[in-house]
Amino acid sequence: MDFKNGAELLALCREHGCSVSEIMRIREQESGDAAPEEIQARMERILEIMKESASSPVRSPRKSIGGLIGGEARLLDAHRAAGKSICGDVISRAITYACGVLEVNTSMGLIVAAPTAGSSGVVPGVLLALGDVYQIPDSRLIDGLFNAGAIGYLAMRNATVAGAVGGCQAEVGVAAAMAASAATELMGGEPEQCLSAASFVLMNMLGLVCDPVGGLVECPCQGRNAAGAAIAVTGAEMALSGIRQIIPFDEMLAAMYSVGRKMPAELRETALGGCAATPTGCAFACRDCGR
Repeated sequence: MDFKNGAELLALCREHGCSVSEIMRIREQESGDAAPEEIQARMERILEIMKESASSPVRSPRKSIGGLIGGEARLLDAHRAAGKSICGDVISRAITYACGVLEVNTSMGLIVAAPTAGSSGVVPGVLLALGDVYQIPDSRLIDGLFNAGAIGYLAMRNATVAGAVGGCQAEVGVAAAMAASAATELMGGEPEQCLSAASFVLMNMLGLVCDPVGGLVECPCQGRNAAGAAIAVTGAEMALSGIRQIIPFDEMLAAMYSVGRKMPAELRETALGGCAATPTGCAFACRDCGR
């Protein structure tokens, strides 16, 4: 059940009549020493951590170590609860949870890197929001995690998820592609639609730079996790509606990797360009250096 690219994954899905999550689950069972029960237990633990990291800042806001973020998840939740959200329930909850996870990450709490710590809010944001709104049980959310894992695995194998290599398109972009594919399966989509959703996301986040203010994974990272969650839902919606993505996932992933490698170093996590190089960004970086 191993697969090296999206085309091989879809071929396996068609051959065995399986979903993306089912193929990935079997691959995990075949490729390691862990028993199926242990693999399931690990995924249950992952989901538990995601739930806690997404929701705890709503109850108890957490200030980041760098002091750039903290309290955003509670503000978003209060805005939605007051009936003022303009995003709709799913996206409103998704961006709230995404911001919450980044609060936990930047205050040295426990999160799940999905696929990285800096992009850890997107997958839980989308999956938990869908779970809330559509009463999706944990067993199905875990299917979503296996689906997301398949997309992350392909990105790791054939491209990168590191901002220092490919920019934020490789971190938040891949996270959003993972979330979009998982959301598509959870909402009844076919494997082809899952990879189309992931490809839509990569296309629409192509070229996103990595420019952490002050070198800290706080700003603009938190906002980009929120935006990534919204783009993931958009990609899933487009795929589920039957809109055809003309560029296959494998080609879009290769394009993302190519663009990332061509970015100047200033735009790949060095904090020397983009938001980090603005006057305000520089002021944050130098606030403790006596200049």
